[in-house]
Amino acid sequence: MGDRDALLREREETIRRQHIYIETLEKALAQRSADYDAISNATLWRMTWPLRRASAWLRHAPMEKRRPAKHGETPPPSLFSPEELKTQRSESFPRRIKISIATPLYNTPAQFLREMIQPVREQTYADWELCLADGSDGEHGEAESICRAFAAEDPRIRYRRLTENGGISANTNACLEMVTGDYIGFLDHDDLLHPAALHQVMRAICDQDADFVYTDETIFWISPQNAGIPHLKPDYAPDTLCVNNYICHFAVFSRALLEATGPLDPACDGAQDHDLFLRMTEKARRIAHIPEALYYWRAHPDSMAGDRDSKPYAARGGIRAVEKRLKRLGLEGGVDVAAPGETLYRVRYALRGQPRVSVLIDGAGDRTCLEGCLRSVFASSSYPDIEAVVACPGGTGPCDGLREKWPRLRTVECPKGASAPERLNRAADACTGEYLLLLGGDHWVVSPDWIQELLMFAQRPDVGAAGGLVLTKEGNVLQSGICLGLQGAAGSFALGLDRQRANYGGRLLYARNVSAVSGDCLMLRRELWQRLKGVDTGYKTAYYDIDLCLRLRKMGLLIVWTPYAELCRQPFSADRKSRGRRADEKRFRRIWKETIGAGDPYFNPNFMLNRTDFAIRPVPGQHDARVL
Repeated sequence: MGDRDALLREREETIRRQHIYIETLEKALAQRSADYDAISNATLWRMTWPLRRASAWLRHAPMEKRRPAKHGETPPPSLFSPEELKTQRSESFPRRIKISIATPLYNTPAQFLREMIQPVREQTYADWELCLADGSDGEHGEAESICRAFAAEDPRIRYRRLTENGGISANTNACLEMVTGDYIGFLDHDDLLHPAALHQVMRAICDQDADFVYTDETIFWISPQNAGIPHLKPDYAPDTLCVNNYICHFAVFSRALLEATGPLDPACDGAQDHDLFLRMTEKARRIAHIPEALYYWRAHPDSMAGDRDSKPYAARGGIRAVEKRLKRLGLEGGVDVAAPGETLYRVRYALRGQPRVSVLIDGAGDRTCLEGCLRSVFASSSYPDIEAVVACPGGTGPCDGLREKWPRLRTVECPKGASAPERLNRAADACTGEYLLLLGGDHWVVSPDWIQELLMFAQRPDVGAAGGLVLTKEGNVLQSGICLGLQGAAGSFALGLDRQRANYGGRLLYARNVSAVSGDCLMLRRELWQRLKGVDTGYKTAYYDIDLCLRLRKMGLLIVWTPYAELCRQPFSADRKSRGRRADEKRFRRIWKETIGAGDPYFNPNFMLNRTDFAIRPVPGQHDARVL
């Protein structure tokens, strides 16, 4: 009877805690909504629209393969059939690798601790060890008894009681001192792994010879069956990672890589993983991304998943982590948070000198729009050394009288019938700037320092081109970086969406790597333009800008998109798409067939390519391990 009474009391306590968590989350959400509404004029609901849409899809997604949880068990939803999991358990790999899971404990609730350990024991890849370093205070001794009981049943579980709580970095470093494996992964004390997580990581290590591996993740409340916010990540993107620790969970890295970079830095507590991942990815031989949600991040009042304000020091730690990166790479610049209360950052790289920027504009459009564009460039831009070069199609006279209005404007007469790429190449030949900035002739400037924001990236030797944010007058997205294969051969992220609703994962809040940026706002070094011999004149009206970016990427250079160079496109009556666009798309597809077929590295394959709103693909058939 004693055991039964104890069990009943434990279940009652669990139910009580769950109600408390729900009430606390609801209160926290209500307070945060009120605070944010006051600050940002009720934008929170619009900003989180993609996440809520994903959450609704997940809640109603078919889950026929789920089995009821047994008493005392809260397994993550099954992404694999029982037959597949069985096959994984018997699969052999060409390399023998032990994976050590490092988990620091601190006053971990007994229920969370048991729920964290059990899925590790159920891993389909058996060569692992779980290293638990416990810094709990004297009032939470139950963690030790639970861990020692598990360790007695399974020798792969190792436990160490720390003499004092040294903080998250120090406690995790104590875990790292315990590990004996060839690879190491971090697991928080209140989170869960999918049973196939280590198997999938091992496959990436063997197939790709990766020394740094990370997976997608999802947030859950109370139970993994309540997973509601998937974090679907891009492949490795250094500029994106610099300002946003999108890797987060689940990350596994080689022991040799850890030894080369050193342990966690307590000065970055709250963002210690971000700092470590920045250091590791700078030195990693091969970084592999597994687009499968294999990590379950528990949301509760004391976690970052439940409430970012629960750890206000995290943003300070993140700023220090980014500042350290800049110093390591020899880059000068300032770091700040991208938005209040967010662990997203903005880097203002210091400009080297004051090089001339030549703004190249195709003058084939509407005369009124062109004049408005030039007036905006010269009157609204704070950068001092600008010249504008307008390529004028012959015989139409749209550029007559323009030079008299703006002394820093130059016009170039082009042959009648010249294509858009031919006109731009002629304009580039006539310019005098060290940097070229392609600009749509029907755009106007919103951010006065837009040129500085582009130039800070374009001047970096590892960057090929930089592009900015283009919106309609109503605030809908026209350009926020180009995704290969999106709505055809290539398309803009979040095209046509309200800028607040297009903000999946804060994507419009920080600079990030993309496959290409639009010629409506594209800056690059003139020497790169000359090496590539300008834009490809095999195109007539479209895709030449994307082709230019892909050729830059082929040279090993990065493409960066920034939201801080903001432009607006003027109203227009005629559709700029011409009859030649279809032929241009066909040519683009033929030239870049393999690149498009491989998928855009900066767009998670679980998103639908026929939509721009980050909608998640339906689960096909019995098994799609990439999504919940």
